[in-house]
Amino acid sequence: MSAKYILVVDDEALMRESLKMTLERKHYKVDVAKDVKEAIAQLTGMEYDLILSDIRMPGGSGLDVLEAARSKLPEAVVVMMTAYGTIENNVEAMKKGAFAYIVKPFSADEVELVVEKVFEYQHLRQENRLLRSELEARYSFGNMVGKSPGMQGIFSFIEVVAQSRSTVLVSGESGTGKELVAKAIHYNSPRKDGPFIKINCAAVPDQLMESELFGHEKGAYTGAIRQRRGRFELADKGTLLLDEISEMTPALQAKLLRVLQEREFERVGGRETIRVDVRVIATTNRELEKEVREGRFREDLFYRLNVIPILLPPLRERKEDIPALVQSFLHKYARENEKPVVGFSKDVLEGLMAYHWPGNVRELENAIEHAVVLCQTGQLEMEDFPNGLIFGRGEPEDDRITVGKTLREMEEVLILKTLAACRGNRTSAADMLGVSSRTIRNKLNEYGKQGIYLKKKLAGTPQGEETFPAEHAGDSA
Repeated sequence: MSAKYILVVDDEALMRESLKMTLERKHYKVDVAKDVKEAIAQLTGMEYDLILSDIRMPGGSGLDVLEAARSKLPEAVVVMMTAYGTIENNVEAMKKGAFAYIVKPFSADEVELVVEKVFEYQHLRQENRLLRSELEARYSFGNMVGKSPGMQGIFSFIEVVAQSRSTVLVSGESGTGKELVAKAIHYNSPRKDGPFIKINCAAVPDQLMESELFGHEKGAYTGAIRQRRGRFELADKGTLLLDEISEMTPALQAKLLRVLQEREFERVGGRETIRVDVRVIATTNRELEKEVREGRFREDLFYRLNVIPILLPPLRERKEDIPALVQSFLHKYARENEKPVVGFSKDVLEGLMAYHWPGNVRELENAIEHAVVLCQTGQLEMEDFPNGLIFGRGEPEDDRITVGKTLREMEEVLILKTLAACRGNRTSAADMLGVSSRTIRNKLNEYGKQGIYLKKKLAGTPQGEETFPAEHAGDSA
């Protein structure tokens, strides 16, 4: 279980040690500070969940500790202690962000009750921030769109799998909805009240990945100015999604295998063994068995992850789901953009059904959003969609894949057209193509188009139009 960290600040040694013993009996991790200066120094080096601070101390006020905590650890809760109980001090402390105050003398039971209330409050605050009720509704089976037999079978399978704690490996092409399935498993499981934490293994630099997963201690490396908890600790009692697991380095694969087997780890630069209760769901758009055969992925880790495999079909294999998906996305983006678009023409539906959708559901969603934004009537028409992107109309001659073109030229066309489908977002384009965003960036540098995308390439408009500046082609947050 991931421990809660508490800092006790009081100039009386007996009070400090008494509180430390009381709270450690409840299995909290407790540090102490004898004055304001020492407390502020410790706030710089640790990530506390709760600070219990006396108000009146020699050399400074507990209100100084409160202000420092608000600045350095905005997620921490501060409870003030005072033997004086003056209205002025209490009101000022509450105005500056204190959660509560305790008037001395107090019993051990009173302290324990206040601390329990603090952590109940933190749990509720986290739930509100994650919009848990909205997420549960969004990822419930009733709102997952798919009437095809394949998707209905997957929904039934997810409902059974969600009740277990077994590791799940979700495979499928980019854009098929692997993260959506992972969230559906979590929010329909006994862990739904716990955290859902995710990390994209392809988006984090290799040298930082270990710290992101397992956390680090203060001073573990240059720039580690305070202790930091990793994704495994943050996901305790909940679910951790390891997206694009095939991008993980061999060294980290070995460390991940140990955590899956032993359910314990140490932070980078630390010696304390931390035990967690985390369900792991991994996703990949690659064939991991092939990666194992070619020596890029550990065989033992593959078998540990592949306890419960789920393979999502591409959109081209479940086209009967397209009308319902279109209607769902149309309603979503019409509401978001406050546009009175309620349907689509027969020609549009025929075009959507005929297209092969290499980017799967994500590409379809992007296309519908594009069309809704451009639509000037009550229903979507052919001209509302990106030229040449979906229906193959108006595609510029030099953007067609024809005999005589080199592989490099076809690669450039594919990357630029995929960026167009993703409105210049390199991260989404990388997901759709099954590569890392770094690969997209390097290819654009190679083509000499980094930071500038011709409108002709992105939207199929005639040559001679103005170019997009770099900020329009960047990754979204």
